[in-house]
Amino acid sequence: MRKPVVIGVTGGSGSGKTSVTKAIYESLKEHSILVLEQDYYYKDQTNVPFEERLKTNYDHPLAFDNDLLIEHIEKLLRYEQIEKPVYDYSIHTRSDKVIPIAPKDVIILEGILVLEDERLRNLMDIKLYVDTDADLRIIRRLTRDIRERGRTFDSVIDQYLNVVRPMHNQFIEPTKRYADVIIPEGGQNHVAIDIMVTKIQTILEQKSIL
Repeated sequence: MRKPVVIGVTGGSGSGKTSVTKAIYESLKEHSILVLEQDYYYKDQTNVPFEERLKTNYDHPLAFDNDLLIEHIEKLLRYEQIEKPVYDYSIHTRSDKVIPIAPKDVIILEGILVLEDERLRNLMDIKLYVDTDADLRIIRRLTRDIRERGRTFDSVIDQYLNVVRPMHNQFIEPTKRYADVIIPEGGQNHVAIDIMVTKIQTILEQKSIL
């Protein structure tokens, strides 16, 4: 039976996984392709007091509603439309909005912990880990959070040392062993991206999708 190709793209915060995802998407945009971001699938905390929501560790596997994410991927694999949730970081829970997502032939699942859950891994045809040195990742995170999110230098460093780095070492880095391909340097590694695009096209041809 005809079934979409699922590509998992992961790596630490600031590793360049979003750049890799965009590069693959752009190379295949003439085909039927969509990106599903794990960040949209943080758990609904509507019934949790706001003071408790402020303590949410967004880098921990338990922060994600993988049950819903898996349900949605399985629907997309059956070529059924889904309603992607929207997470509102200002209130630390889901908003009442959803985004309709039509099924496509290629699904890129991107997020820091998409390889952590075996159930998610089993849905993937290709698993990518974007591997970037820690010093470069923290510089990218600093630049992004200060410029785009209005954070202070001290708050970014504090969060990195107390949450991001330990969670990366405990949960994200170990998922590298599940990857089919490890891509150094993120979106700047054009050779690796070209190889991946060729591989994806081969799988699509084998599935008689192209």
